[in-house]
Amino acid sequence: MQISSANFDNNQPIPSANAFCAPDSNSHVTMSSNKNPALSWKDVPTGTKSFVLICHDPDVPSQGDDVNQEGKAIPIDLPRIDFYHWVLVDLPATATGIEEGEYSNGVTAGGKDGPVGPNGTRQGVNDYTNWFAGDADMGGDYYGYDGPCPPWNDTIVHHYMFTLYALHVEKCSVDGKFTGADVREAIAGHVLAKASVTGTYSLNPDVKA
Repeated sequence: MQISSANFDNNQPIPSANAFCAPDSNSHVTMSSNKNPALSWKDVPTGTKSFVLICHDPDVPSQGDDVNQEGKAIPIDLPRIDFYHWVLVDLPATATGIEEGEYSNGVTAGGKDGPVGPNGTRQGVNDYTNWFAGDADMGGDYYGYDGPCPPWNDTIVHHYMFTLYALHVEKCSVDGKFTGADVREAIAGHVLAKASVTGTYSLNPDVKA
């Protein structure tokens, strides 16, 4: 199975239109168009009954003390953790792709609604839910896709892995409000094949994405 995007090549920069934040010369960052990228796939294994799509960034700082702090930089050797940007389940087996902006088109303060998504899908909460927890303006449950917004003072480029899983079951066995970790656990033992395409992104003008 193979997956690709019309918006970026594998291991190449993601356009700012597909990101949550874009660089800004005055304030470091500004909100961006936040459109989900276009994705397409082929060579699906026989017996596929549904798909799961997960986008995660494995390069998020494990400690947030220095994140977006003037006069500080996040060191290269700081341990990194996963940050989920999109958790999409129950994509029908007949699907061959997703259009740009089909699932997200703009930043929604407080998060988009869910878990019901387009085309009979369900979407989990992404990790902006935790990131904005307690924020009076932005706090809420962030369902569906919300794109890159890495720390503007990070010294490494971030990688955004869009992974498609072909399953031999029609529905993923998660209910209600679910996360990327919940889905990964639920699909264990049900995956016929998987394929990934990775985009890069940075808000630090000194780091080349």
